[in-house]
Amino acid sequence: MNLVIDIGNTRTKFSVCNRGDVLTTVPVDEFLPSHIDALKLEYEQLDNVILSAVKDYPGELKTTLQNKFKTFIELDADTPLPIENCYESKETLGKDRIAAVVGAFDLYPKTNVLIIDAGTAITYDILSKDGKYLGGNISPGLEMRFKALHQFTGKLPKIEKAEFNKLYGKTTEQAIRAGVQNGFLYEIDSTITSFKDFYNNLQVIITGGDADFFANKLKNSFFVHFNLTSLGLNRILQHNGEI
Repeated sequence: MNLVIDIGNTRTKFSVCNRGDVLTTVPVDEFLPSHIDALKLEYEQLDNVILSAVKDYPGELKTTLQNKFKTFIELDADTPLPIENCYESKETLGKDRIAAVVGAFDLYPKTNVLIIDAGTAITYDILSKDGKYLGGNISPGLEMRFKALHQFTGKLPKIEKAEFNKLYGKTTEQAIRAGVQNGFLYEIDSTITSFKDFYNNLQVIITGGDADFFANKLKNSFFVHFNLTSLGLNRILQHNGEI
């Protein structure tokens, strides 16, 4: 059994996987060494672990993982992957991005796939049907857009996302919500349409914290998978065990 630890920009998740299946995923403020003992008591066959971190974490955690697991992998630019990574600056590629791409490859082999991660930033990544990661786009996420309007203007308030299905607003708060949320939708739909013009039979997967908020609002068809990154990290761990 495998343990997958995903330390993101705004949240940390850990998942327990049995072969190719994600059994459980738990969000935590911080993954601590104490979590390991509890997990090993519950899952006696938990022998392998992969860690993906997009920000710094305590060195104690790495030491504990190395000591308590038979296999420990920290995802970096040199980690062998089951796909071909064609990104030109691999050392700057977000670990969550490449993990999500591998997750898409696991779900849809031999298929053109566009992976959209709607989180702190919104990323668009394209995987070709011959298993090549070609690259992608990075854009501000939903929360980042709300914050930017507040921080870089003198009087616009900071508001939160909420259901708003109108074309425009009649108050400043409504106008911000309509502009940010509708603009977010327009961007995603337009991007999907543009990629479909270049890639035949394109499968679209949306993941990330804001994926469910827009699930029924996009015109293009897509598939939501909240554990896509965990699935990909588990697949990378399995791949390295096969080498």
